[in-house]
Amino acid sequence: MKKSRNLLYSFLGAGLLIFGGCQVTEESHGTLKVSITDAPFPIEIIEEANVTITKVEVRMKSDTSDATFTTLMEESRDINLLDLRNGVVSELLEMEMPAGTYDLIRVYVENASLKIIDGETYEVKVPSGSQTGIKIFIQPELRIEGGLTSEVLLDFNLEKSFVVRGNPMTPAGIKGFNFKPVIRAVNNSTAGSVEGMVSDTASAVLANAAVWIAQDSTIASAFTDSTGYYAIPGIPEGFYSLYSSKENYDTVMYENVEIVAGNRIDMDFVLTPTE
Repeated sequence: MKKSRNLLYSFLGAGLLIFGGCQVTEESHGTLKVSITDAPFPIEIIEEANVTITKVEVRMKSDTSDATFTTLMEESRDINLLDLRNGVVSELLEMEMPAGTYDLIRVYVENASLKIIDGETYEVKVPSGSQTGIKIFIQPELRIEGGLTSEVLLDFNLEKSFVVRGNPMTPAGIKGFNFKPVIRAVNNSTAGSVEGMVSDTASAVLANAAVWIAQDSTIASAFTDSTGYYAIPGIPEGFYSLYSSKENYDTVMYENVEIVAGNRIDMDFVLTPTE
């Protein structure tokens, strides 16, 4: 049975939302929301993936070199990215902002760690995210308009951000992780989403099947939950290829999948065993 999900697209989380508008005047303000979500890691071995965000800033676009940042949040927030799978987002904040065009978000991360199922917790060094912030360009740029609300979704790519040292498939096991945060910031006002189910040819649901959407290169990804359900939010409108695969199954691809701003499309996969 297909699961319904209420996808909250709000500004400031651990994968974020932003809104945008018109020329700036003293009385012209709109609302900005930022939220966070997770493009997942191989979840069968991970129990928790935690990050601590201490500050978030946004930059108003300027034709000069004196573009200014506005602080949106300045308090410590602990987030388990595994709680943000399959279209679930966490709202970081919502606030009034001057109308105008915003092109960049800066996220300050102080701590990060991974807890292995039935294993230890690995603390990872944050390269410079707590001092200078992680700079993420908003794609496409966000316009905040007077009296309206706009959204930016920050999609935290767990798989690329936590790089395993060692080999979890050998007796020597995991030696630790390196942390190289990879986050995309999507103007959710121009984005849509895709969701669906993955099963096999015997109609049995497939958990932990990989699903990803690409346009020349991978844009975003997901793993199915225990019911075979997946969801990928925050996809800019356009045409894409959509894939699903799992070990011991053939990869299935759909071409020319159209994503429409503000719309959700349903795409189910049936995977064939390789043996």
